[in-house]
Amino acid sequence: MSDITLQTKIAQLMSDYPELEQTLLELSPAFAKLQNPVLRKTIARVTSVQQAASIAGLDPAHMLTMLRKAAGLETTAADSVNSAESQHLLSMPVPDWFSEEAVEIKYNATKVLEKGNVPMAEIIEAAKKINGREIFLFVTPFVPAPIIEILNNKGYAVWCRKAGDTIENFVIKK
Repeated sequence: MSDITLQTKIAQLMSDYPELEQTLLELSPAFAKLQNPVLRKTIARVTSVQQAASIAGLDPAHMLTMLRKAAGLETTAADSVNSAESQHLLSMPVPDWFSEEAVEIKYNATKVLEKGNVPMAEIIEAAKKINGREIFLFVTPFVPAPIIEILNNKGYAVWCRKAGDTIENFVIKK
């Protein structure tokens, strides 16, 4: 049995810990696709835990911690690397460009994730509709670091804040 890290390939994970298939299904219905033998032999061989978390719209650190716990492995400080990134994003000061009144486009990604779908494409499409100083707000159950990185690379600024059990992600064109 090998250790489980963010770089562990899903196929290796399933081979070493077949009981984790149920844990994956509980984490996201998106993992139901792993029941397809063809996908398990092809895509699962090249997809890491971190990539799978991103595809399923999950926080990679949370997914890693849940998998390690279910496998009976100790969770370590290394598991919180992405949690540290999430905390960093949540601790950013309110940017000069932020204004509640400027929020023109809203999207609740939480509902999409609960259905087992990945909202990344919808979020990126909605961001493209930003005009001038309008702000796009999308809500998620966790800090969506992969999406934030993509948006930053596409010329958007993103600021996040915790709002109860959700994260509000505000996007503006730079």
